[in-house]
Amino acid sequence: MIRNLLPTIKRIAEDLSHTLPPNVEVDDLVQEGIVAALSAFERYDPSKASFTTFVMKRIKGAMYDYLRRIDWMPRNLRKSVKLVEKAIYENEDFPTDEEIARRTGLELKEIVRAKNEMMRRQLLMIDAFEDEPILKTEGPEENAYRELLKEEIKKAIEKLSDREKLVLSLRFEKDLSLKEIAHVIGVSESRVSQIVSSALLKIKKEVMGNDQTD
Repeated sequence: MIRNLLPTIKRIAEDLSHTLPPNVEVDDLVQEGIVAALSAFERYDPSKASFTTFVMKRIKGAMYDYLRRIDWMPRNLRKSVKLVEKAIYENEDFPTDEEIARRTGLELKEIVRAKNEMMRRQLLMIDAFEDEPILKTEGPEENAYRELLKEEIKKAIEKLSDREKLVLSLRFEKDLSLKEIAHVIGVSESRVSQIVSSALLKIKKEVMGNDQTD
């Protein structure tokens, strides 16, 4: 079963490493994915989720955890992420990269790197949201909050462009890699990454506008 999963594990690792620096080895991410898959076999409960869904979340989560452990992000990128986040959430309309550059003094390539890192964080949050309760206890209030949040996310998605909706659908419903999506819609892989990043940021900005909690 691990042999059958290996191409998928490699695809996830390559997808995740698309914008990471050269010092982050794809093979290390693959290794983390394999270990997570082996662990998933032991922990799987068929009454809670399909095995494919369960193991894919464990593989992605293990790779994200690895990136957090090695603390790969340089200080200047951390600073860029904070500046870009501030520029986005303080702007009434969703700013273009050029507008963010004027507000922050960053170069366009620095803004793209910052957005890619923000996208990775949001992908991790999406996986966690789908897999586990937002809060540790699931009382009536927590369940109500979760349902309200889902509705806010749906409304935010409806405001996206048709291309953004398509790309998010291919990414999260069909679970295609950035490379596969690029082939489907006829653009570069880096362009797909930009579309995903922009769409996720728009959704977060819209939801945060209605709920000031992060």
